[in-house]
Amino acid sequence: MGQPESVLVLGGSGQAGRTTAALLRRWHPALPLTIAARDLDRAQRVADDLGAATAVTVDLCRSDLGLPAGHRYSAVVAALWDDRLNGLHYAQHHGLPYLSISSGLAEIAPEVVAGAQRADASPILVASHWCAGSIVLAALDSAREFERVDSIRIGALLDEQDTGGPAGTADLERWSTATSAGLVRRDGVFSWVNGPDAQTDVTGLDGTAWSGQGIAILDVPSLALATGAPNVRFDFALGESAGRRRGEHPSVEVRIDLDGTDATGAPLRRSRYLVHPAGQRPLTAVGIALGVERLIGLRGAAVPPGVHTPESLLDPGYAVERLVESGATFVDAPGD
Repeated sequence: MGQPESVLVLGGSGQAGRTTAALLRRWHPALPLTIAARDLDRAQRVADDLGAATAVTVDLCRSDLGLPAGHRYSAVVAALWDDRLNGLHYAQHHGLPYLSISSGLAEIAPEVVAGAQRADASPILVASHWCAGSIVLAALDSAREFERVDSIRIGALLDEQDTGGPAGTADLERWSTATSAGLVRRDGVFSWVNGPDAQTDVTGLDGTAWSGQGIAILDVPSLALATGAPNVRFDFALGESAGRRRGEHPSVEVRIDLDGTDATGAPLRRSRYLVHPAGQRPLTAVGIALGVERLIGLRGAAVPPGVHTPESLLDPGYAVERLVESGATFVDAPGD
């Protein structure tokens, strides 16, 4: 196939947007990119650093996004909260793939309904998972050696100085307002947990226990339905990371625990950490970039219109390769 049109990155001058754009530039040097933001000067600086990129102003309050008529794009990436869904409507109007990362589990209903109402308009990748689906894909890669998965437990340790820029902080505040309950799958039933049932300790690689709780996140249904595991939980803790305690950049650690059986029916347990010394931003950028690469046909077959999730489109093994390439490491948990 020929070179696709430019990828339109809404919020392209923010942390998630510019890191994703830099990663796409590294993977695909000739891929055109359009950095869209309210502040043209900031967008232009990002575009200049990237090369083969343009900068435009964008108005999310307008159905045409305030973009000049006649411009052609290959995809729309919402690297910020598309609160009025004008980015999605623009993509559907022009038949373009759309990817979003900032609609929490309690907020994806408008995207899903919009996709259902215009099912033939465009492919929609709902990637409002932890790190845009990177953790789901890493867990599914671990699950490949299981014949049956009985339980999956994810424990994410995020540094309190690594919550992202203003948009990321606003996302966390909005999600906490939507619900303080966590979503789990317990004995095959998706259930809400709150209070003591939601509270738990999350243990870091160095043995430090963080006070955390189960949260409402798309990783839970994605992992449960992809593996058939009847018990799935995602716990989140916020504090001082191991990296910052060493006087370095805030790091991120995600513990992935799986229990089940192997091909012979024998019990099998795997526990490992996904660690990145640069924090959550590169993991998120990998998740978004993998989605963009797939949506615009740079890897794999054309994606049909409809609503998709990361695990429905992306190969876990390839995702792990890209995560490691970004600087992430996988470390067996002590005692595994």
